[in-house]
Amino acid sequence: MTENYQDINSRTIDRWADEQWEWSIPVTHEEYLEALNGKWEVKLTPVKSVPHSWFPDMKGLKILGLASGGAQQMPLFTALGSRCTVLDYSSRQIESELMVARREGYSINAVRADMTKPLPFEDNSFDLIFHPVSNCYIEKVEPVFKECARVLRNGGVLLCGLDNGVNYITDGEEEKICNSLPFNPLKNEEQMKLLLDEDCGIQFSHTLEEQIGGQLKAGFILTDLYEDTNGEGRLHEMNIPSFLATRAVISKII
Repeated sequence: MTENYQDINSRTIDRWADEQWEWSIPVTHEEYLEALNGKWEVKLTPVKSVPHSWFPDMKGLKILGLASGGAQQMPLFTALGSRCTVLDYSSRQIESELMVARREGYSINAVRADMTKPLPFEDNSFDLIFHPVSNCYIEKVEPVFKECARVLRNGGVLLCGLDNGVNYITDGEEEKICNSLPFNPLKNEEQMKLLLDEDCGIQFSHTLEEQIGGQLKAGFILTDLYEDTNGEGRLHEMNIPSFLATRAVISKII
């Protein structure tokens, strides 16, 4: 493949957003007003809401929404008194963030950038990073966790939505095991053809060793986690977890 796979993913998600993809529909004005009154829910994974206990006091908190454009979380965090920056590689997802900010009359730092590259922020810039399921669209996850550790202040919180690989081993009906792991279309032509034929973008499976182990190696301390399902399909109906969410705190004390 001569074209960068992240550019393909950016265009794909732009198109999904134009087609009203579930994860590109911004919060409504009514939901923003509810958050102003303390009523809010956000998701890292498809079904379960993140426990409020996972968040510090939101007033004045500096938050980075990492690959979380689409105006589903940052507007609510802003309504709760946080100062938000969002980074996403999809132009449409960034546009949604700016649109809601204009609609509700607040400011947000919206940055279009590729999270596989060094993050364009100074060391110790943020108190919390909110990173919904998105690393399934990148080949290497460990460098992202290292960058998260760099831009978080000591004691900062990293909230992640992660895949566990189950979605990549089944057929389209989720009835048969037909793919081996790791699922890496850059190294497997059949997997690449499957993704392109089904308009899935370029996706990758990741092990827990890469994802949780990658956080630990970057200096994070895991404090909590929960599992979640797809929200639809046979795996969901059988209550088979395919995602997990993690809460970790960075320790920079040597």
